[in-house]
Amino acid sequence: MGGRPARPAEARFRAYQTFGDLRLTQPQAPPEVSDYRRHLDISTATAGVRYTSGGTEFTREYFASAADNVIVARLSAGQPGRIGFTAAITAPDNRSKSASARDGRLTFSGSLHDNGMRFASQVQVLNDGGTRTDNADGTVTVQDADAVTLVLAGGTDYSPAYPAYRTGEDPASGVTQRVDQAVAKGLPALRSAHVADHQALFDRVDLQLGQQPPAIPTDDLLRSYQDGSASPAARKALEVLYFQYGRYLLIASSRPGSLPANLQGVWNNSTSPPWSADYHVNINLQMNYWPAETTNLAETTAPLFDYVDSMVPAGEVTAQEMFGNRGWVVHNETNPFGFTGVHDWATAFWFPESGAWLAQHYYEHYRFTRDEAFLRDRAYPMLKSLARFWIDELVVDPRDGKLVVTPSYSPEQGPFTAGASMSQQIVGDLLTSTVEAANLLGDNAFAAEAGDVLSRLDPGLRIGSWGQLQEWKTDQDDPANQHRHVSHLFALHPGNRVTPRETAELAEAAKVSLTARGDGGTGWSKAWKINFWARLLDGDHAHTMLSELLKSSTLTNLWDTHPPFQIDGNFGATAGIAEMLLQSHADAVDILPALPGTWDSGSVRGLRARGDLTVDVEWSGGSPTRIGLAAGRTGAVDVRSGLFSGPFEVRDVTTGQTVEVARDGERITLAAEQGHRYEATALASVAITAPETVEPGVPFTAEVTVAAIGDALPRGDVQLTLPQGWTAVPAAQPSAPLRAGTDRTHRFEITPATGAATLHVTVRGDGWQVRARKPVG
Repeated sequence: MGGRPARPAEARFRAYQTFGDLRLTQPQAPPEVSDYRRHLDISTATAGVRYTSGGTEFTREYFASAADNVIVARLSAGQPGRIGFTAAITAPDNRSKSASARDGRLTFSGSLHDNGMRFASQVQVLNDGGTRTDNADGTVTVQDADAVTLVLAGGTDYSPAYPAYRTGEDPASGVTQRVDQAVAKGLPALRSAHVADHQALFDRVDLQLGQQPPAIPTDDLLRSYQDGSASPAARKALEVLYFQYGRYLLIASSRPGSLPANLQGVWNNSTSPPWSADYHVNINLQMNYWPAETTNLAETTAPLFDYVDSMVPAGEVTAQEMFGNRGWVVHNETNPFGFTGVHDWATAFWFPESGAWLAQHYYEHYRFTRDEAFLRDRAYPMLKSLARFWIDELVVDPRDGKLVVTPSYSPEQGPFTAGASMSQQIVGDLLTSTVEAANLLGDNAFAAEAGDVLSRLDPGLRIGSWGQLQEWKTDQDDPANQHRHVSHLFALHPGNRVTPRETAELAEAAKVSLTARGDGGTGWSKAWKINFWARLLDGDHAHTMLSELLKSSTLTNLWDTHPPFQIDGNFGATAGIAEMLLQSHADAVDILPALPGTWDSGSVRGLRARGDLTVDVEWSGGSPTRIGLAAGRTGAVDVRSGLFSGPFEVRDVTTGQTVEVARDGERITLAAEQGHRYEATALASVAITAPETVEPGVPFTAEVTVAAIGDALPRGDVQLTLPQGWTAVPAAQPSAPLRAGTDRTHRFEITPATGAATLHVTVRGDGWQVRARKPVG
């Protein structure tokens, strides 16, 4: 989570390694280079370089294909015979190395010195025109070619199986087979398969906020965002890009058959990366996967589940030898070789709650997909094993007779106590999910055992002397403490025990704690705070945290920085944006629960809600105008939205029929059928027209237009809500009945006070109301 000193060499934990480099050495430096452009197209997952030299345009394109498990590069020029280089594979000196070249194929293999892991890689050089020469030193030289395609594959003898973590097989044969198959397939087919594979995931979600990306490089756009010179449309362009970039990064670094995304993802270029580029499991690995379900990338969770499953055998040994417990355990950080114990710096490495937190992802996957086979075969065994560990581990607190975790260390502040809030909340979340899953699957005996422990567990939820949610069981929080960790708000996010509607006092206490901690922190901390404020239904503060992340914790290529680069902030912020637009962790699917004022109009397509629902939303003036729901399962669906406080209709798009729903305030219950799509549409609207910017003390005219879209609209009253110090004449106006398809405009003379503000309008009639808002600078 946070910084720590380097480990001594004798600790032998070791680090995630760079595989090596493919170096292309040109015979001479290109003369008179101009119009240089380097790009990454996240919609196709292709990268490239384009430049002009000596009157010729040169182009390079690269893509890493999950479809064919190879990396492909294409070098071309606008004139024939202009491509030439010598290709060589290099790697660090912490391994043995053997290089050879034959028929244009570079082969590079060896093994690591410290653990003997074998590796192999091959690069096939395919030249169009010119000549190709295999060199005795294992390099390949191309001269006077029109274009060159490079096909690269690599592999190791790693296996996730305990205890050897080796396949026992030479990886070279598999690498050869992949390169042969890719070469036979040909470049056009390789590229088409790659783009189709990527877009099948990436194109599921589209976010439109009225953004207009300016024709400038991304680093210039980021700087203009940071210095305040970017236009509102350009600022939105960066925010939407950052959201989709997070989805791109997860697709690129977590596909079935791979290891899960780690601290630096697959982009680590060092043999000694920060924090070993390992798996920190006291938030970082979990945060990497926060956007997976909500942003419609459920398939990317497969490496996470495979990895956590692989830890269980080693974790069972640790549970027995360290604790004498059933089940399994893992501490603060781990690696792909079953490290589930602790290092010699207890205040950073003690966190046996990690496994229980990881288990949350299993049950959340079930809640989103309703995949009963996954629940039975993978999620429940994981939950049950970890629940057994904690049933054995919890002790009775003599102060009040409640069950507590001890020793318990609130990350990364401490001190060691009994029953720190985060510890209790995580274990409570685990036991709650386990009981629910056990009941669903009919394991009544264990449901009763775990339920009894849960009933005696200290919940870790207390309001302290200054109104805060306590971080420890005793009231020792310091209101001046602005540490980046706000771990005791786990029950707010990613947990669900604290919600503004169902536990208002606890939510207010969480807000007090969050406000006291401030808006500072490192990248991942700010990302978590986006999610916290979204769960508190404060979209403007959530947006403030997104802005702070972009202003001070984002590198020029949009990577999150701790510092240094640490990818969890990218993933956490993407998840936070999704939480601003859609939530489903409480009692209903909440539409636009924390929409910031600056995103007053827009649309989003393809977000996912718990209950196997895919959701589309269109909104204007801060209020939804259309909601689309695609049901993956048959059953009742509860949806909450301001759209339902006014006239509306719900239609089954699959059958074309209008659907009757039960309505309670802003909440409806819909009897959904599997495979059907439903659309709820507002039949009335209100819009505000006002200047984009105003001057304090200078009156301006605001126009409020009320429209009856589908049915006739009964009489109502138009009421403006203004910031403190602002005045309007008149204060309110009556709105006469409107026939279907007509509208009426009401004018208000407003005198502003200082500061930017948002104008709110409500049109309220007997049993109905419609709302809109308008930000004014």
